Amino acid sequence: MSRGPLGIDVEAAPQKNATAPTDDESIIWASNVHKTYDAGGSPVHALRGVSLSVARGEMVSIMGPSGCGKTTLLNCLSGLETVDQGEISIEGRMIQGMPDAERTDHRAQRMGFIFQFYNLLPVLSAVENVELPLLLGGVGQGESRERAQQALDNVGLLDWASHRPAQLSGGQRQRVTIARALVNNPAIVWGDEPTGDLDSTNANQIMELLEELNQRNRQTFVIVTHDEDIGRRANRTIHMRDGEIEGETIHRRLGS
Repeated sequence: MSRGPLGIDVEAAPQKNATAPTDDESIIWASNVHKTYDAGGSPVHALRGVSLSVARGEMVSIMGPSGCGKTTLLNCLSGLETVDQGEISIEGRMIQGMPDAERTDHRAQRMGFIFQFYNLLPVLSAVENVELPLLLGGVGQGESRERAQQALDNVGLLDWASHRPAQLSGGQRQRVTIARALVNNPAIVWGDEPTGDLDSTNANQIMELLEELNQRNRQTFVIVTHDEDIGRRANRTIHMRDGEIEGETIHRRLGS
C-alpha cells in the first residue's frame, strides 16, 4: 500500500478525532470527508470518507473517470463547497465552520483558481481581467495595474496586455487565467482541467509554465485532469473512483 510524501497512507481508513498537522511542510489536510448531493430526491454520494495530505510546494494531480468526485473534492478542499462530514485544514486553519465571508476572504488572499474555460470577462482587456481580483480585494488601482502587468510578464503575455479575450488564442487566454490566478501570490493554486480545452502543443506549454512557477515560487498546485500525460507531470497522482481514493502514484519526490 503506497504512502504520500508526508508518510500518510492515503488508502487507509481515516483515524477518528484526527488533528490538523502543524508542521510547516503540510499545507492541505483532510480527514474522512463526505459530500452528498440531492439529485431529484435520490442521494448522490460524491465523496465517501476521503482523507489525504498535501505537502507545501507539492504539485498533485487528481485523476479518475467522470463522476468519480474529482471536482467535488477540489471544491470542498478549497472551500468553494461545504462538506457534510469530516475535517479540512488549509495552512493549519480548519475551514469547515468558517463564516462564508471569512472563507471567501481566505480564498481571495491565499488561493488562486485556473479553470478549463478561462472565465475571463470578454469586455475587459487581459490586464484588466488579471487586476480585477486585486481591485475587488481593496488593492489600489495603481498597485493593481503594476502587479497585473508583472503577472502577465511572468506568463509571457505583457505585449498582449491591452487585448481582449476574443483577440487571443486559446493558449493565450489560459495564460491570462494563470496570471489572474497568481497575481495575489497565493499559497495554493487549484486547477480544474486547466488544459482540457487546449490542443496538445498548448497543453504542454501550459504545464511547462505551471511546473516552472511551482518550482520557482514553491507554490502548491492541485490539478484535476483526465489526461494521463498531464497527470504524470505532477509529483504524484491521486486516483479516485466512486467518491473514494483508491490509490496514488508517485512520479518524483518533492524537491527532486
